[in-house]
Amino acid sequence: MAAAKKPTSIYAVIGTDEGRVAETALALARKFAPPDDDFGLEVISGQADNSDHVTQIIRSTIESIQTLPFFGGDKVVWLQGANFLGDSVTGRSETTLDAVSALQEILEAGLPPGVTFILSASEIDKRRSFYKKLGSIATVEIHDRIDINKDDWQGQVATMVSGWARELGLSFDGEAIDEFVQRVGVDTRQLRNELEKLSLYLGDRRRATLADVEAIIAATHTGVVFEIGRSLAQRDLPRTIHLIEQQLGKGEQAVGLLLAAIVPTVRNLLQARDLRERHNISGSQNYRGFEGAVNRLPAHETAHLPKKKEGGVNVWGLYLAAQQCGKFAAAELRDALEACLEANLRLVTTGLEPRLVLSQLVTRILARQPKQARNRAA
Repeated sequence: MAAAKKPTSIYAVIGTDEGRVAETALALARKFAPPDDDFGLEVISGQADNSDHVTQIIRSTIESIQTLPFFGGDKVVWLQGANFLGDSVTGRSETTLDAVSALQEILEAGLPPGVTFILSASEIDKRRSFYKKLGSIATVEIHDRIDINKDDWQGQVATMVSGWARELGLSFDGEAIDEFVQRVGVDTRQLRNELEKLSLYLGDRRRATLADVEAIIAATHTGVVFEIGRSLAQRDLPRTIHLIEQQLGKGEQAVGLLLAAIVPTVRNLLQARDLRERHNISGSQNYRGFEGAVNRLPAHETAHLPKKKEGGVNVWGLYLAAQQCGKFAAAELRDALEACLEANLRLVTTGLEPRLVLSQLVTRILARQPKQARNRAA
């Protein structure tokens, strides 16, 4: 997302998507740095170890801004990857705040002729005056990582990936790009790396199939989160618990796993079950047939279904769920949603061990009911 252009030589590229932030800032540096001039671009690392180090970095930045090029001409000063502008111990330090305030004064006063300043940072405290002032003195671009807790995250990522794929002369089958996104997730740098790897794997072939993606693309962190949902849908209790334990052991937050993997899976299963029972739309048909059947439903029958960013039903998740929803009775899935709500409350309002809460939750969801009870529920 880019702010309105301003007549300025100050640029700020910020956001949680570190790959896109770095890529955009580098493009600006190349755009404004004079060609064939080794002195025309000065890059200052913004990776500070502590508040005293911040003072040194800011001092070097200010000196670079105020020192004109030795041979004349234009100059770009890039404060790269500043890690002291967020709400952290270093960022809150009075020493850091004083140093940043000094930089702010220099920028507000205006840069010397021919000097361009670029700031890149993955985290910035939007409550601070520095951030608030940037909007009026700089051209600001914000690149935040897409939130996988939102229903349309796959569609947003798929749109980006499709654009990059076209640059490589590459295209995807419909199911292939969805699987690619699910396996890789939202990290821009990882998405580009995996896309390059897929392109090399394909060789002269330029259209990726689902089999190609499954053969070459390994699941990243987000892909493992997706695998939790997949194992839950397959009613595989041991694997579901194993994957949850694995992610918790790596520092993943239990609430994040609940909202990103478990709740969407249960919701999709329940909605897929409803599509099968009320509209005879099942996962036994191919993806295109399933998609077409869903899209032909009246608007009031799809209003509750997950949507893509550009509108329309986000069908892929429902299609995957439709292939597994027969393993669950509708009553089980309704109970599972209630159990998810209870687990969320327990995670945020009690001191219970997160592993215990999630283990009890998935056991409640996946534990088999007696056959007679299941038949009555179905």
